Amino acid sequence: MLKFSVCIPAYKSRFLAECIQSILAQSFGDFELIVLNDCSPEPVKQIVMGFDDARIRYYENEHNVGAIRLTDNWNKCLALAQGEYVVIMGDDDRLEPDYLEEFTRLMHDYPDLEVYHCRSVVIDDRGRPLRLTPACPSYERVCDHIWHRLNQWRSQYISDFVYRTATLRSRGGFYPLPLAWGSDDVTAYLAGAEKGIAHTAKPVFNYRSNDLSITSSGNDLEKMKANMQYAQWLHDFLENHVPDKTDKVVYDTLLGQQEQLMLRRKRYTMALSMRSDRIAKFWMWYNHRREFGLRLVDIVASAVKSRGLRRNLLN
Repeated sequence: MLKFSVCIPAYKSRFLAECIQSILAQSFGDFELIVLNDCSPEPVKQIVMGFDDARIRYYENEHNVGAIRLTDNWNKCLALAQGEYVVIMGDDDRLEPDYLEEFTRLMHDYPDLEVYHCRSVVIDDRGRPLRLTPACPSYERVCDHIWHRLNQWRSQYISDFVYRTATLRSRGGFYPLPLAWGSDDVTAYLAGAEKGIAHTAKPVFNYRSNDLSITSSGNDLEKMKANMQYAQWLHDFLENHVPDKTDKVVYDTLLGQQEQLMLRRKRYTMALSMRSDRIAKFWMWYNHRREFGLRLVDIVASAVKSRGLRRNLLN
């Protein structure tokens, strides 16, 4: 069996060649590269066919899945994967040459886990580094992971996680949320629920921050719907989870503060949306406040926060 399946659900072509090249250049060679073309109008197929490498397997969807049902593409890649472990790549991101080698080392140190994670470098359109995501402990239980993430002390993306393929399949695959907004979070929580998660502090993944990414794009109401489903998942998970003794204090805190933590996520989603057309977006959120359990103070706080997010985007 192959060690890794690296999968690209591809729609955008601008950085696709760079993404593919970064995967083929891995120092650890026991992998396949699956490219799934989501009926793109861009030259995705031509770019893939330009690489002469037997490790590449190319597929096309019959119909466009689209951004809202993005996890359908992730799960189709999971079904196609022949590797023991699976990675889902963004079509505009890239790997450092030792990405797979570093994860192999991490698996050697923690051989029984179902999910592993690395630190990332956020890059711009030219590939220049903008910032590092925070370092994590080498190992943690799931409640600690949730606690740090929902307090927004962590930045993470789908491609800085590596999953054990068989276990992920047995649990239904990647957790479906609109636009996959939080699907990487919930999938990682589920994978680490019993055994925890291991992290490497070495930044071997490059996440490209640009206006074409899901984080930067529109569909604001769909993102908030995803937040509501995320909150329901968290409630159900905490109701049924039996924490490890070392996790009990954090678990009790999550149980008591889950509404405040999810409100923080809602505010962040609104702030992202208000980086542009602030006044129009302000009134949009005001008109939908009852649907999403928002108060005027939440919308105002998000509008203020959006200014800082916009400055960070422009710098």
